Amino acid sequence: MKDLSMRRTDRLFEIIQILRDGKLHRAQDIAARLEVSTRTIYRDMDTLVASGVPVEGERGVGYLVREAITLPPLTLTPSELEALNLGMAIVAEAADPELKAAAESLATKVDAVLPIETVTEADAWKFAVYPFADAARGFTWMPTLRAAIKARQKLALRYRRIDETLTERVIRPLHMEYWGRVWTLTAWCETRGDFRVFRVDLIESAEPLPELFVDEPGKRLQDYEPDAEKHGASRGGAAP
Repeated sequence: MKDLSMRRTDRLFEIIQILRDGKLHRAQDIAARLEVSTRTIYRDMDTLVASGVPVEGERGVGYLVREAITLPPLTLTPSELEALNLGMAIVAEAADPELKAAAESLATKVDAVLPIETVTEADAWKFAVYPFADAARGFTWMPTLRAAIKARQKLALRYRRIDETLTERVIRPLHMEYWGRVWTLTAWCETRGDFRVFRVDLIESAEPLPELFVDEPGKRLQDYEPDAEKHGASRGGAAP
């Protein structure tokens, strides 16, 4: 077992990726995939449930997520929410404890209007294991990713996996999702010939290519079936 081999931040993200297919997963199977103990998975599940992630199930039976964890329509547009989170990220890293507390309080109020039910700061994993600084790193590439999705333009992506391996891909960006301070990009990977989910905060560079793409059966967003093992969502969002 390798309970200490990856940050809890990354393990919780990987668990959500595994559960997002809507199927029932036993704790021991998740533990085997992530190379941790079953007891560790039980603790992680308790943390996710306490934070409001819509996980259903129990020990000895299994766990699943029935609801899609995506950014819903709000009075704020996604760009406005992005800007708000960036501002909170900057303030939360400040030395002033009063400003930091205010940023966390504001974030809690924002989370309260999302479909993911908000809990007290003591129980919420969003601040405990996803520091604002992680999210702020990803905001650099948000305008490029949004523009490429809208224009249906391929990107040359340099991506640093959680094991620090740097990989280069040519992708068709399809969709972005919001996970509580962390954004992910679902894409068709031309390099691997399959779908991949990338954590935006781990992107090193995203360069628009002159080549556009059109919908092709098997490569469209509606063709994507979340499967952490097949699509490489575990081990940091991109398979070798």
